[in-house]
Amino acid sequence: MNDPAPTVRIRPATAADVDTLRDFNVAMAAETEGVALDRERVGRGVAMCLADPTKGFYLVAERDGAAIGQTMVTYEWSDWRAGTFFWIQSVYVRPEERGRGVFRALYDAVLAEARARGDVAGVRLYVHHDNTRAQAVYAALGMDAAEYRMFEVDFVLAR
Repeated sequence: MNDPAPTVRIRPATAADVDTLRDFNVAMAAETEGVALDRERVGRGVAMCLADPTKGFYLVAERDGAAIGQTMVTYEWSDWRAGTFFWIQSVYVRPEERGRGVFRALYDAVLAEARARGDVAGVRLYVHHDNTRAQAVYAALGMDAAEYRMFEVDFVLAR
């Protein structure tokens, strides 16, 4: 019988995590979308979020004191619901840790925080249309595909 994986600990990110979060974001973009992000810009973006809680917050997953995953949560006001949606973004789990409950622990922490705040109407995320593995994970956690398609004008990462 295999031993269970050691416990995953979830904690809020701090300024000391900027380099790790930057590196995870760069790795995630390369892996999931084939995009080479500017490391310096991403580092600034992470630091700005950590310094300004109105932008959102990061959670870090750790095992044995080492960062093994992350997610960022940003906010969207819904006038229809008179509440805020949490948007899960920048999800990354180290490849060797996938399938070991890391994202589930992050997701559960996001849901717990959303419920504790009392003004959160729901939790959303977007996923690249080709990332079927992630889509299967989200569905297995009880998330439903939304009825919306996303459109954008991107001034930074024009394709």
